[in-house]
Amino acid sequence: MSQVRRNWEGSGKQGHWFILAYLLLLALPCTGFLPNFWSRVLTLSWDSYTHQYITEQAIYNVTLEVLRANAKHQEHHAEEETRLGRGFWRAVREVVNSNAAMDFLNSTKSDPVYHFDSEHVEGSISMLRQFWTQIVLSVRAKEYQSARYSLGQLFHSLQDFYSHSNWVEMGKRSIYLHLLQPEEPAIPVAKEDTPTCMECFTTTCRTNLLPTLSDTQDNSQLLTTGYFSTSPRKPKGKCSHGGIMDLSRYLSARGGINKDSTSPFFSPHHYLHVEAAALATEATLSVLRDLKDTVGHKNFLKLFSVKQVPALVFVMDTTGSMFEEITAARLRAHSIIQRQAKRTKQPGTFVLVPFHDPEVGPVYEADDPNHFMEHMESLMALGGGDEPEMCLSAIQLALTHCPPLSEIFVFTDASPKDAHLFDAVKALALEKQSKITFLLTEDPNYTEGRKRRRRRSKEYLSPDRFSLYSSLSSLSGGLTIFTTNSDIHKVSTIVEDNTAVDKVTLLHVESDQELMSVHSFRVDSSVKNVILRITGTMIDCTLASPSDQSQSLLSAQGPLAELEHFQGLYRISLLPPIEPGQWNLQAKSEEHLTFDVIADSSVDFLYYFATVSNETHPGLARVEGSPVAGAPVFLVLAVTGLASDKKVSFSHATLLGAEGESFRQVKLNSSSSSPFHALEELVGLVDSVPTVPFCVRLTGQDSRGNNLERVSTEMVQPTHVQIQVLSFPRLVPGHSSKVDFVVLNHGPTRLFDLIADDDCGYLHTRGPHRFPVEEHGSFRGQVDLLTPSTAQAGLTVTLTLTVHALNSPESNYAVAYLTVVPPDPDTSPPSCSAARVIADCPAICNESNWSVSLVVSDNGRSGLAALQLQKGGGVLTLFRSPPLTEDSSGETLAGPEQQPVHKTTSRVHHQHHHHHHQARMKTGEPPRNISEWARGLSQPLWVRYTSSCCSTQAEMLVWDTAGNMKRCHLTSGLQRKLTDRSTEISGTGQTKVTGFIFLLLGLLWSPLW
Repeated sequence: MSQVRRNWEGSGKQGHWFILAYLLLLALPCTGFLPNFWSRVLTLSWDSYTHQYITEQAIYNVTLEVLRANAKHQEHHAEEETRLGRGFWRAVREVVNSNAAMDFLNSTKSDPVYHFDSEHVEGSISMLRQFWTQIVLSVRAKEYQSARYSLGQLFHSLQDFYSHSNWVEMGKRSIYLHLLQPEEPAIPVAKEDTPTCMECFTTTCRTNLLPTLSDTQDNSQLLTTGYFSTSPRKPKGKCSHGGIMDLSRYLSARGGINKDSTSPFFSPHHYLHVEAAALATEATLSVLRDLKDTVGHKNFLKLFSVKQVPALVFVMDTTGSMFEEITAARLRAHSIIQRQAKRTKQPGTFVLVPFHDPEVGPVYEADDPNHFMEHMESLMALGGGDEPEMCLSAIQLALTHCPPLSEIFVFTDASPKDAHLFDAVKALALEKQSKITFLLTEDPNYTEGRKRRRRRSKEYLSPDRFSLYSSLSSLSGGLTIFTTNSDIHKVSTIVEDNTAVDKVTLLHVESDQELMSVHSFRVDSSVKNVILRITGTMIDCTLASPSDQSQSLLSAQGPLAELEHFQGLYRISLLPPIEPGQWNLQAKSEEHLTFDVIADSSVDFLYYFATVSNETHPGLARVEGSPVAGAPVFLVLAVTGLASDKKVSFSHATLLGAEGESFRQVKLNSSSSSPFHALEELVGLVDSVPTVPFCVRLTGQDSRGNNLERVSTEMVQPTHVQIQVLSFPRLVPGHSSKVDFVVLNHGPTRLFDLIADDDCGYLHTRGPHRFPVEEHGSFRGQVDLLTPSTAQAGLTVTLTLTVHALNSPESNYAVAYLTVVPPDPDTSPPSCSAARVIADCPAICNESNWSVSLVVSDNGRSGLAALQLQKGGGVLTLFRSPPLTEDSSGETLAGPEQQPVHKTTSRVHHQHHHHHHQARMKTGEPPRNISEWARGLSQPLWVRYTSSCCSTQAEMLVWDTAGNMKRCHLTSGLQRKLTDRSTEISGTGQTKVTGFIFLLLGLLWSPLW
């Protein structure tokens, strides 16, 4: 591990930015949903469109398009939006955060390639196409989180092109096809010694581009982008990015051309901002629609976790003592699958990770519940050995394979043998906001009389050997339940409780008080099916309603709630009708208790912490890992699941300790008026982050004036050390890669240990790597990975870096998702050429047909894979051999090198010669696998489309085995002049529209990739 040390000033000097930001926020005249509200605050451009707005709107709109295309009966628009689910908005936020991070990460914020700056156009285009390749590979490998990260990066660069180049100034009103379509015509980029701008001495620069750079004549146009800051240095006469944050604006030619905002202080071409934003939006929508067609509707919806039910994740100890636990897990899985089948049409995600010392895994992941149950039935409890098992290794595998916001259930009776993985598991659990619940059928105090695992006679086992499990459940918001074999079947009901749709948390606290503890939670009008779970053993417990009616839960039945008591768990269900208001719970115990109150409601929230970034791009940068203790930070929340017909308001958030004590109350303000009625974004300033772990509780009022509270149960771990990943290399089979990181010390001079871990075993060394860091100093280092030559393209390697201060509990983490890509990917899409067109439709359309014959082939190395009729009312016929036939008039069907022949056909008189066809397809049928038809990679396919003259349009999609796609648009001869809209999706993927007009009747085609 290499290193570089330097001094670094902590965040204290930026405190005044937090105060200024907050004051500006309070005065913000919000008029729209903001991509990053601080950007608008700082630039004083309230009506600007920015990355978040464009990205969120595009994902939302295309997602609804897919849902409506799949639905037999259209749902009400408002219901569709509300029911997209909390997982959807988190997935969108991942894309948005990845997009915004390009402006904030040290490795990308000043690199012109990521922003189409400094005329690095070719490098930026190459990078866009690499991003597309990664996205398609990741989705096909079901690595959705990695795909979302790459998608956000692609969107940022793609959107920047229209703001940072002179595309709009050249009079362009359609997207630049060549960016993602290599076979589309390219506009030459101005050479390094070619001046592009004139001097501009005002904030608004209207005529500073030279004529060749703003010429609307295609044959004389040159493309340029503005230079930013001082690296690379701007040659004389070149355009600057411009604005008060760009140092290059002082160099000749002065001024700038960026259209980032509507503020003349930040964007010299602010008057073209709306036009640039419109093109960026069109380009973003085009990418999403092409992605939807490339990976299929089902995978597209899974990519964005649309209406996804919570994943069912089991981590199962399969040693010989676990028969009862495995049986209980089977029963719960079967019950959950039956319930989901009745309540939702969306398939769930099922993950099973068995472990049996020394073996862990393999991971079994399925979308099909029947296949999952078959695998569960095959689990056997066999063998065993010494008491410790590889439990944390199994949990780590589960976390890397399950989606965010998952509920993970661990069934075991053994302590962990792999305690060294605790930090990696902790980091993954917090990063994915996934809860870990342990169901332990073993008493913490070993008694020789229990016939459990084979142990040496009178072996002493520490009573705190399960402490790591308790720590993981506590910090992730789960539970640790010590129960027995006889009660495990009943205790496992919590699996069903936690994996139900739209579960929210109203209270989650722990209590170490030996005698009496009192806690309260609030029920609002949107809440149903309230369930209290208490772990431990109580002496007494009293529940009081908002109207002061009380019930002693342990002694007798009552009108308020129903109690189920098992060893280690109390399950209390409030009886309907449930009274809105504050409920109080008073419990007496002599041991540790955990109180958890859940309910059914669509209203929940997501959150993250952010700090002010005012360097190259103003905005709020998301804090990776844990926030810095004692430092100011912004709390950004997104409230999800709001109904359009019910007014809900939110006033503040409270930072709570593990026992429910209040540390900070954070006043919240709406960062914008969201165009999504189901989502509201809020922001508040935390003037000083607490120094001990805390969770976040959101408080507001429902439509009836009742107080509304929601709790995010994971415990934030404040610290005085940060670690940031600086590079995210693509992993190439057979090659080594380096991941750069930096450690920032916000405390005194001290020693640190860094431990690296990955889920695939590609790291050269895990560590620990020990190094000193001075007060407010930093340490730069690298970790090396070697990707084996057998690694599968599309695989995601989850790299976890954790840093610890020696002789201190302080630590922090960073998680990086790295994608394996082929060394030389095939990015050439298939092609389709018109061999023959028969189309001369009369005025009465239902009396005749039109048809077109095509030759389909693959231009790359992969070979044809699939074909689908996407649109059209006719029939597509696929032929195995070249059809050299004659029609009824004696005309010969032309080969691909011949000119199309146009011939009128009548339903009554026209008759084709019969020859062998392979298949017929209609619109709505799934893609047809044609990979086995070809006798070689270059073997073409012959197809004919025939339709009534009343149906004048059709669209055919063709894929190769590398995932590249071509989109062919077909039309009858009714429209004499049409702009060709044939499109291709290669390893880069983008809808393309050609600019010239065909006078031919029939198929309008051109190879666009």
